[in-house]
Amino acid sequence: MAASPLTATGSAIFSKKCELGGSISSSSPSLVAHRCRKHSLNKILAVMAPSRTPQRPPSTTGSVKHAMTMTEKILARASERSQLEPGENVWVNVDVLMTHDVCGPGTIGIFKREFGENAKVWDREKIVIIPDHYIFTSDERANRNVDILRDFCLEQNIKYFYDIKDLGNFKANPDYKGVCHVALAQEGHCRPGEVLLGTDSHTCNAGAFGQFSSGIGNTDAGFVMGTGKLLLKVPPTLRFILDGEMPSYLLAKDLILQIIGEITVAGATYKSMEFLGSTVESLSMEERMTLCNMVVEAGGKNGVVPADKTTFKYLEDKTSVEYQPVYSDENARFIQDYKFDVSKLEPLVAKPHSPDNRALARECKDVKIDRVYIGSCTGGKTEDFMAAAKVFLASGKKVKVPTFLVPATQKVWVDLYGLPVAGSGGKTCSQIFEEAGCDTPTSPSCGACLGGPRDTYARMNEPQVCVSTTNRNFHGRMGHKDGQIYLASPYTAAASALTGFVTDPREFLQ
Repeated sequence: MAASPLTATGSAIFSKKCELGGSISSSSPSLVAHRCRKHSLNKILAVMAPSRTPQRPPSTTGSVKHAMTMTEKILARASERSQLEPGENVWVNVDVLMTHDVCGPGTIGIFKREFGENAKVWDREKIVIIPDHYIFTSDERANRNVDILRDFCLEQNIKYFYDIKDLGNFKANPDYKGVCHVALAQEGHCRPGEVLLGTDSHTCNAGAFGQFSSGIGNTDAGFVMGTGKLLLKVPPTLRFILDGEMPSYLLAKDLILQIIGEITVAGATYKSMEFLGSTVESLSMEERMTLCNMVVEAGGKNGVVPADKTTFKYLEDKTSVEYQPVYSDENARFIQDYKFDVSKLEPLVAKPHSPDNRALARECKDVKIDRVYIGSCTGGKTEDFMAAAKVFLASGKKVKVPTFLVPATQKVWVDLYGLPVAGSGGKTCSQIFEEAGCDTPTSPSCGACLGGPRDTYARMNEPQVCVSTTNRNFHGRMGHKDGQIYLASPYTAAASALTGFVTDPREFLQ
């Protein structure tokens, strides 16, 4: 990938060192040439415009004729272009390709069919293969999918294959991680300014790191596997400005449900969704991941949050690969702005059977439920379980419906048993969940989020009503075609578990 910085014409020349304590936002100089290394993330190495003498051919560092958004800049650099406009089709150099056990065998089949049985992948260190969807099951076809991944990774000497062999005890598999999108972040594969593509629609999750990340199909992935390139159309960008102090009873899940409810599931079709504002800047990386994770539920091509000190701090011990964040120019062209005063929002749910079927949680207080599910790439991170534990702790009550807990990754599972919950006197999430009568946290995976084989843990095999921290509530999404899924934040999910009805978490948090 071309590493040349892109800056707006007329930018002043800077050559100074800045402490990362300062806020870096979309109003920063048009590009921060921030080459971050594993042990030297405490400084911005340089902020500068192109030198008078071009260091690279004009095709990659020619003068920029107009301002660009973050997404346009990332794709421009990845396609070795000095500028791009929405609607252009360009060949993009891919930094990371991810696939998993559901789509991996198909991708591998296409790669071998088109490039040859003995062909080698374009770069064995840029392909990440993560079994995570249908893992803890006796289904022979699901298990065979993982076998196919393993054989291919051995054949190609793939560096980043997070294998699992012992299905009876996930802890016996040191390489196994769990849900691909959370694992990608935890293992340092998400880096600002890069292009990450994956055979899963929620690959957009990684946009939280200020990179272009998007889901692709098996055919495209097979091509990337062989060439490291993909033809992409540059999306226009919608800008979402979220300001105001985040109320103590809201989480990022409420924010994205608000946005999807506002613009509908088709409102961002093949568009980039850029998130800005004081509220976004205050969010942790895991909360930013929740925000970006569900842009595809609005039809978005990708979601993106500008990298800042929170991003750099998260990456300190996760990657030694150099990266260069970019930021939208001040006068970049956004096709529409949406502004929200977050301080005025209330806890939300998405009623069956669409993520944009938005309603206030308190408006659904008469909806009787059968179960609660806390897990998935959207709602199965450490902070999601900490939030749920906070509600259980505040209530001092036991759940009234079965409450299933599915950690996203091995690291999250360890956190549930090792990290104390604030204000609990040293109790861990697992202790609080046990006292509240929840199911014991199970093996990390995608679990029942995508339904899966019938023996998948917590799969809805009956037409029940479920409050879930997952991302989709279509017919049959979690199993039974007549199941009803209410999407909610971990706060709302935990509150609902305590009452047996869809419940506004303010009942326990205020």
